[in-house]
Amino acid sequence: MSLAFLFPGQGSQALGMGADLAEAFGSAREVFQEVDEALGQKLFKLMREGPEDQLTLTENAQPALMAVSLAVMRTLEKEFSIGVEKAAFVAGHSLGEYSALAAAGAISLADTARLLKLRGQAMQRAVPVGEGAMASLIGPKSDVALAEAAAAAGSAVGVCVVANDNNNGHVVISGAKAAVDLAIEKAKELGARAIPLNVSAPFHCPLMQPAADEMAEALGRATILAPRAPLVANVTAKPTLDPEEIRRLLVDQVTGRVRWRESMLWLANDAGITRFAEAGSGKVLSGMAKRIAPDSEATPLNTPADLEAFAKSL
Repeated sequence: MSLAFLFPGQGSQALGMGADLAEAFGSAREVFQEVDEALGQKLFKLMREGPEDQLTLTENAQPALMAVSLAVMRTLEKEFSIGVEKAAFVAGHSLGEYSALAAAGAISLADTARLLKLRGQAMQRAVPVGEGAMASLIGPKSDVALAEAAAAAGSAVGVCVVANDNNNGHVVISGAKAAVDLAIEKAKELGARAIPLNVSAPFHCPLMQPAADEMAEALGRATILAPRAPLVANVTAKPTLDPEEIRRLLVDQVTGRVRWRESMLWLANDAGITRFAEAGSGKVLSGMAKRIAPDSEATPLNTPADLEAFAKSL
């Protein structure tokens, strides 16, 4: 069996996430405390108690999701002697790429928390609220070709690109609101269901360039080491161990496409991965894994019982 750890992105947050891990394991509590200290913020209290609208703010959701993922990974290592080296590769969806790098020892937990806080703030600053939009194109006909055709139609009135190639049947477009609205109409004409997303900014499109510039400066100062397992990067769908390439790809990722479908196909077909373990909140990536690589096994690791069952299965 060949294993890859996956790390979820924004949208997987939920009130109460991580609370049962913290109750069961001291190693999980340590992670949440370290993140709170790094940020000078009672983030774990917000994760447990809300209010939910504060947790869903990008600048809070991003470090919070990373904290849950790292609580899972540290618990696996400390309580079950399962380190990240058990995996052949790591990969994370958008902000989850930072979680993957922290889990693999490339970036310290404190630095990752601070970088994600800044990333969320920078993304919010990049485009005034209401000027950008994103939409999910879903259904049997919703593949990259359809999404690119819809985005091209939207581009007649503004920036519009494919932001997330999640899997066939689920592709996300992003850009200026008028352009995305036009692209939605074109997508419907082409046979897709098109659903506007309730997001605060148009992520993974050229409008995020001011945020990419901020992240380039911050990442330029950050210590990045070679990860203990290769990272399959969002913007290339290929593995890397090189710290300077990782630094560059994290900047490119702010405005670039999340090539998740391609990443998963590479892992399943080229790297021979047969089992995916999703470390963190929710099970979105596990569902995608089963759709993209139906012969693989995909396991969400959310709860103490999930971790215990996973450890026994190895």
